[in-house]
Formats: sequence, structure tokens, C-alpha cells
Amino acid sequence: MYIARRSFYFPWPATARAAPGTNIRNPKVGHRDSSAGDQAHPDQPPFSPQAPLVVILLPRPPRSPYYSLLSTAETNMRRGSAMGLRSPFELLFLLFTLLVPLTSAVRFDLIPNTHSGKHERCIRNFVARDQLVVVTATVSGSKGDGQVVNMHIKSSLGDDYAKPKDIAGEIRQMFTASADSSFDVCFSNVLSGRHAGPNPSRQVELSIDIGADARDWDAIKVQEKLKPVEADLRRLEAMITEIVAEMDFMRAREQKLRDTNESTNERVKWFAFGTMGMLIGLGVWQVVYLRAYFR
Repeated sequence: MYIARRSFYFPWPATARAAPGTNIRNPKVGHRDSSAGDQAHPDQPPFSPQAPLVVILLPRPPRSPYYSLLSTAETNMRRGSAMGLRSPFELLFLLFTLLVPLTSAVRFDLIPNTHSGKHERCIRNFVARDQLVVVTATVSGSKGDGQVVNMHIKSSLGDDYAKPKDIAGEIRQMFTASADSSFDVCFSNVLSGRHAGPNPSRQVELSIDIGADARDWDAIKVQEKLKPVEADLRRLEAMITEIVAEMDFMRAREQKLRDTNESTNERVKWFAFGTMGMLIGLGVWQVVYLRAYFR
């Protein structure tokens, strides 16, 4: 609860009245200058015993929980206590939690077809070498309803990581990438000989976790007896390590592309010089041949 800044005057008699000459606006002042007060506040009526001061209590507006966390961290940092020494890490984790976007699964409807493999729906993603990938798919329906949903996980280099057939419900597939390449998670819905009902379809919800997100941090926390803050720091460390590795990979790739570009420019330059020399030599030969021919 807090006191409203604005006061209201109502002209009804009150049981408890202020003593004459008391300054209601500033109780610390013993006497009130009515002329100065009336000049300073011409829109408010002068004080009289018939007009008591009524203070209205209003509820405090709700605040965001992030405001409380940030206020606590700022207070701890200012006090310099033992908790204040850990407040920068808490503030960093809070900001990281707020800035990291929330990931959501991909959901789509899979219409059945009569032939398998000709009408596949694929989701493509890129993965680095030796990275752990966990593919979680949730397929609606049940087995034996006249629809057969098959899943195929393959890389762009031709490697087959998983190929489960006739899936229903939740299924998880784990694999480690053998090279820096993209991989596809494909689904196909095939009509079987049994009756599938009018307008048959299956709904597929797909979630792909790569790298640090694919690890089971709850099991790691229990196995290594880590505190929640320590587990979160371990996860942040793993994510930062992946970011550094990705930056190194991008730098090496940029260097390789730059070398290729410079080599191509050098070859194009010499090819242009060779073409110009060949044209000049061909022109001189034609002039000499024609002069010799018309003699």
C-alpha cells in the first residue's frame, strides 16, 4: 500500500478536527501562512475546521518479477556483502536468460500418399563434426489406423543416421555427426491397405537439439552432485565453448575462401594476359600473311 500524492477536500463535518493555525500540508511547521498558501495554491480552498483532510490509500500497482531480481542484485552490489560478490554472476545469468530466445518445436500436418519416398517432408539443419544431435519427434495417431509414418535422418554426404518405420507417439533418435555438413530429417506418410477414414493425416511435432542443448543436464547435475547455479554455469561454459569453436571454424573457412579468391584472381589475371597476347600474335600473323599473299 502507498499514500496517494493528491489530497481531496470534502465539505462535511468531521469528528476529529485539526487545531486552528495548524499547517496540514506540512505538519512540521507550527503556523500556517494562509495568504501565502492561498497564493501558492489558488485552486484549492483555504483550510477550515469544516473541511478535513482526507487521504485515500490506493493499492500498489503490480511489478514485474524481473524488477525485483534486478533491484535485489543492485542492492547487493551496493552493499558489498558476501552476497554482493556473487551478484554480478546472478545479474549476468539473468540477462542471459532474458536475451536468449526461447526455442519452439516445428509442427506440421503430414498428408498420406500411396507410395513411400516420393512425397517426403524434410527439415534441414547444419551440424559441426563430432557434435551430439538429439531428434525428438511426436507423431499423432496410433499404429494400425491405416497410416504408416516413416522417418529418415540422413546427411548431405549420404550417411544414414536413423531410419525408423511405422512410428507413433514420441520417438527420440541420437547420433553424432561424422563431418561438418547439413542433415535432413524427413517424414513420409503412406496409406496402407486398411481403411484410414475420411481426410486422413498425421500431425508431427519435431524438436532438434544440437551440442550443449542435447546433453542431459539434469542427469549431469545428479551424477556430479552440482548445485543449480553450478549446473547453469557448466551449461553456459559449454555453450560459450561451442560459440568459440564455431567462430574458429568461421575464421578458418573465411581464410580458405580468401585464399581461393586470391588464387582465382591471380589465375584470371594471367589468363587475361595470355588471351591478349594470343590475340595480338594472331593479329600480327594475319597482317604478315595477308601482305605475303598479295605480293
